[in-house]
Amino acid sequence: MFKNKKLGLVIFLGIQIVLISILKHYPEYVEQFYSNGLYVFVSKLSRYVFGWIPFSVGDIFYTLAGIYVIRWLIINRKRIFKDTKNWFLDIGATLSIAYFAFHVLWAFNYYRQPLYKSLNLEAEYTTEQLISFTEKLIQKSNNLHLQLAKNDTLKVELPYTKSEILSKVKDGYSTLSEIYPHLEYHPKSIKKSIYSVPLTYMGFSGYLNPFTNEAQVNGLISTYKFPTTSCHEAAHQLGYAAENEANFIGSLAAIHNKDVYFKYSGYTFALRYCLAELYKRDPERYLAIMFSINKGILKNYQEVQDFWKSYENPIEPIFEKTFDSFLKANNQSAGMKSYSYVVALLVNYYEDKPL
Repeated sequence: MFKNKKLGLVIFLGIQIVLISILKHYPEYVEQFYSNGLYVFVSKLSRYVFGWIPFSVGDIFYTLAGIYVIRWLIINRKRIFKDTKNWFLDIGATLSIAYFAFHVLWAFNYYRQPLYKSLNLEAEYTTEQLISFTEKLIQKSNNLHLQLAKNDTLKVELPYTKSEILSKVKDGYSTLSEIYPHLEYHPKSIKKSIYSVPLTYMGFSGYLNPFTNEAQVNGLISTYKFPTTSCHEAAHQLGYAAENEANFIGSLAAIHNKDVYFKYSGYTFALRYCLAELYKRDPERYLAIMFSINKGILKNYQEVQDFWKSYENPIEPIFEKTFDSFLKANNQSAGMKSYSYVVALLVNYYEDKPL
């Protein structure tokens, strides 16, 4: 009986893969019935269950799962030769259950309708639009920087602990939900990962645990980066799986926060991506425009760059390549390059809106 169940689960895994390959072609249905339907209930339930716990339940879950897998492989190492068929059935059945849970609890969001369609935005923009928007961002960022640092050569230091920053994330989403009700972030479930050191060596600022719907933020990253990274992970919790969309919504949530330090982090976050795109399109204009940015803002950027450089190691590119392949396998054809596409959303969103 157990053998038949395992075989059934393995067959079910194949069925799941086929169905998902079909589902990719119907994003409107995923948007309506899952992302704005079942997932809303599943996400809130998970955050109610795990959000109040002060530590990361998801990290503990991964730890126990990892220990169990290693123990199982050691105990059953000889079965791969003596009982090969059942050994692979055990593996396949487990993967089938995990694959099903992964998608039902979160990953169907990879196949939802692109955000630019939901917001009725253009997907492309001209270099002239990019330059105009970047100049506006520079002016806004410079003004906020002077308000906080008092001197254009000093970097901004956030006067909060990282736990205090996490508690403020919901405020920006609360303001944003007045415009877009579906972006209401309640209850919250955002925590510092107990695996911050490994995350740093792997090159990641945070991640969403799809099984517990906890947003995990790398507790070692710069305090300056904490607001936008936290808002980014909260966007994943709200069902925006694509990195460019989570970056866009995360920046909006930081910008709409009443706290001026969050606003500064949000605007300069958006500016950094626009500068990177401008460098690709028009290097000469990029070099000219850099002189108009307060030196203190550039020092905040340098602070982040120095942090990641201090943790560079030979295995980091391997993890980045793995994550890139994971994104491509989950309906993000540009992989990690999709991060830069947040600029298209920002430029077109603010085309007819004041900063």
